[in-house]
Amino acid sequence: MIVNTRKKVPMRKCVATGEMKPKKELVRIVRTKEGEVSIDLTGKKSGRGAYLSKDKEVVLLAKKKNILSNHLEVAINETLYEELLQLIEKEN
Repeated sequence: MIVNTRKKVPMRKCVATGEMKPKKELVRIVRTKEGEVSIDLTGKKSGRGAYLSKDKEVVLLAKKKNILSNHLEVAINETLYEELLQLIEKEN
């Protein structure tokens, strides 16, 4: 009997591009019940989540088209996009 030793990789969909990617390649943005929006680096915060690819172009596209705002049903502060861009810069 052959046992599959590779663990199942959790996949998530980028809200901007619609691509399915491994969860580790995406960054989660979460909206709490109180309406606060933050970057969820652990992927475990409770609330409504949206995933974005860790790509500068994708973040800019999401900002331009208001994708996060529509997905999370809340106004997104300009500083959140700046934080996302800084996070991506650090990782690359």
